[in-house]
Amino acid sequence: MKRFEGKIAIVTGAASGIGAAIARRLAGEGAAVAVSDVHADPAAALVAELRKGNHRAIAVETDVSREDAVRDLVDRTVAELGPLDIMVNNAGIGEEPTPIDERTAEAWHRVIRVNLDGVFYGVKHAARVMKARGGGGVIVNMASILGVVGFNGAPAYTAAKHGILGLTKAVALELAPAGIRVVAVDPAFIRTPLISGSLAEAVLPLHPIGRLGEPDEVAGLVAYLASAEAAFVTGASYLIDGGYTAQ
Repeated sequence: MKRFEGKIAIVTGAASGIGAAIARRLAGEGAAVAVSDVHADPAAALVAELRKGNHRAIAVETDVSREDAVRDLVDRTVAELGPLDIMVNNAGIGEEPTPIDERTAEAWHRVIRVNLDGVFYGVKHAARVMKARGGGGVIVNMASILGVVGFNGAPAYTAAKHGILGLTKAVALELAPAGIRVVAVDPAFIRTPLISGSLAEAVLPLHPIGRLGEPDEVAGLVAYLASAEAAFVTGASYLIDGGYTAQ
């Protein structure tokens, strides 16, 4: 399928894991993709891979915790690839399980700056250029099962992901008249470099389906939500969790 032929997409946090899978999926279905990540070398390596497959792609080093960096990412994408159709706000970081009464304010704010403020900046600047070109477009925000439930030792991450769901609903209402859809995706634990080894073994039993999720499975859901097949879908979040939250 080439559901995104002629479309322009940005994926943040795209150098590895879920973000890389999304970038590959969108490119494979015809989109030109801006591969954005704070890590420049792996982002460039993914772009080289995509270009070998005759896909249009650029790498943009971006720290999503800085609004000027996100603004520049969006503006560079429009200048080099064309009008933005799909914005995937995927970049995020985890946190150490420090007791709440010992957690520093800086540790808290670091997670919030990347995981929530970064999504706000992505929504803001994607909406800016989408509205400027006459409307239309899709914004996909990467939340988590921890936007629905809590997790011991991850208060900032949980708060940020809950915040993404509220942000998604509010801006979906605001942007609907401009024809811009805004949705969120809520993965459980996905087999990525961040979820491996002893951590993967510890969280695997939490999934009734009996395994961790795969990045390509999340990418498939994102591709559906970004496509015209989901044209009546906005303001909602979608679990992809192997039954985690059904318990």
